[in-house]
Amino acid sequence: MTLVVDASVAFKWFAQEDGTDRALQLLELGEPIVAPDLILAEVCNAAWKSLRRGELAPPQFDAILSDIAQPFSRLVPLDQLIRPAAALTRRLDHPIYDCLYLALADTEGLPVVTADQRLLAAVRGTTLAVQVLRL
Repeated sequence: MTLVVDASVAFKWFAQEDGTDRALQLLELGEPIVAPDLILAEVCNAAWKSLRRGELAPPQFDAILSDIAQPFSRLVPLDQLIRPAAALTRRLDHPIYDCLYLALADTEGLPVVTADQRLLAAVRGTTLAVQVLRL
């Protein structure tokens, strides 16, 4: 089964933090993984923040930049998701960054895996809740 993963999961593939083992297990399943192409910028930004805090060494940061796209079978351009994501943003009163992942999952009938507690809370009690899986 194809999975949508968000940046809160993908960053764990490269940095040791709470949930890294579970995130790596998703890769071991060998299932196709898709995401909006925004994920590349989001994961690299998280890596930069970790580098600034001294949690990542420069070679780790460089490795993330080199390897970030490899786990994905497909990266979906934002122009294909922006309208449905904007509708979800308004409906959920939640940032469009997260709603891009929801829009991809919703339009393709796929589950989205996240470690983002705010996103999980935003969909709680909505029809989207069944598609959003906690890491």
